[in-house]
Amino acid sequence: MKLKDMRLLSTEELKTKLSDARQELMNFRFQVTTGQLTDTSRLRIVRRQIARFETLLRERELGIKEGEK
Repeated sequence: MKLKDMRLLSTEELKTKLSDARQELMNFRFQVTTGQLTDTSRLRIVRRQIARFETLLRERELGIKEGEK
């Protein structure tokens, strides 16, 4: 999901997606531990996605608009 698509989501949808991504990351970590995960690049992708969600939620909390500094 691209950042501009994420910005179109409501705050509640962002929180739901963040929760889902955290659950997915936990599942991937279990798979790595048990040796079942073959595509380890997904770990990095999910971690970055979580960071994007958290950043967007924090921007909304602070009232920062897109393009402001």
